[in-house]
Amino acid sequence: MILALETSCDESAVALFDPEQGLVAEWVHSQIEIHERHGGVVPDLATREHLRTVEPLLGRTREMTAGFAGVTDIAVTQGPGLAGCLAIGLASAKALAQALACPVKGVNHLRGHVWSPFIGLHASGPGAFAMRIEALLPHLALVVSGGNTLLARLAEDRSITVLASTRDDAAGEALDKGAKLLGLGYPGGPIVERLAATRGPGGGPARADAFEFPRGLGPRAELDFSFSGLKTALRYQLEKMSPAEVEAGLGDICASYQQAVVDALVRKAGIALETRGPFRSIGLSGGVANNRVLRSALGAVAARRRIPLLAAEPRHTGDNAGMIAFAAWADPGVQARAPEAEGLEIQPGWELGQA
Repeated sequence: MILALETSCDESAVALFDPEQGLVAEWVHSQIEIHERHGGVVPDLATREHLRTVEPLLGRTREMTAGFAGVTDIAVTQGPGLAGCLAIGLASAKALAQALACPVKGVNHLRGHVWSPFIGLHASGPGAFAMRIEALLPHLALVVSGGNTLLARLAEDRSITVLASTRDDAAGEALDKGAKLLGLGYPGGPIVERLAATRGPGGGPARADAFEFPRGLGPRAELDFSFSGLKTALRYQLEKMSPAEVEAGLGDICASYQQAVVDALVRKAGIALETRGPFRSIGLSGGVANNRVLRSALGAVAARRRIPLLAAEPRHTGDNAGMIAFAAWADPGVQARAPEAEGLEIQPGWELGQA
C-alpha cells in the first residue's frame, strides 16, 4: 500500500491506497473555522495546526494497519504550497520512510488534481483500469481551485503538458475576493453559489444576466485565463449602488458574477477541445469543481463533443491525500527516492509543467 500525506495549505490529510482495491482509508482535518475569522488562510496559523494534527492522523493509520503493516511506499505533497506547511508533511514522510525502510514519492499537488477524476474509475474496477484509461486518453484536464486555474493535456503515455494557466487571479480566488467585496465571508465561492441559487424571486435561482461583467476571454488563440478584471468590475459596480440596492440585488449580483467565471472557464475549455485536440475525455478537478453551475456547463460541452466528462468526487476536489496517493501510483513522472536523497526538499512554487 501507499501511505500519503497532504499538508500544502490548510488541510492536514492522510490516505492509504492499495492498487488492487483502491483507497482503503482517508482522513482530512480542515482548518476552515480557524481561518474564516481572518477572511483567508494565515500561513503561520496553518503551520501550527499541521503540527498539532498530523501525528494524530498518522496514529489512526498506525492503528488501522497494525503498525503500518503492508505499507511499501510513502507519498507526500512536495509542492506547490505554503513553505511551512509543506515542510511539516515532507519531514513526517521522511521520518516514516526511515522508520519503515521504504522509499518516498514526492508528488506535485497539481498533478494530484489532474489525476483525481480517475480515482472513481479505478475504484469501480481496479483490474480493468489500465484498459479503461487507455480509451480515455488523450485527456483534457481543467483544474480549478483557489490558487490555480489551468488546462493540461494528459497524453497516451501519461505525460502531462500545460496548455494554459491564469495570468493573475485563479477562478476560486476571484470568487473568494468577490465574496469579500460583498461582505459574505470566507470561503466565498460556496456562499456565492448558494445565494445565486436561492436569492431570486420566490427563493429560486437569481438572474445570471442581471449585471454585465467581463469574461476576460482575449483572442481565440489565447487560452490563458484572467480574472483580475472581473473583480475590479465588481468593485466599480458596487460603488455605483447604495447598500440597500446591493442587499436587494445580492442574489442577482452573485449569479451574474459566478456566471462570468463559469463562462470564461467553459469557453476556454471548449476552444482547447477544438484547437489542441483530439481529446477522448475531459476532466474537472480542484475545489471550484464542486460548483454545480460549472459542472453542468462543462458537462454540456462534453456532451456536444460526445466525450465523457470525468469530474472528481467532492471529497477529492479540495486538498486531500487520496489524490496524492493515487498520483504516486498512476503517474509515471513520480519517482521513488530514498528519504535521505539529495534534493528531496519542499518546492513551494512548483509549477505543473516543471520537472
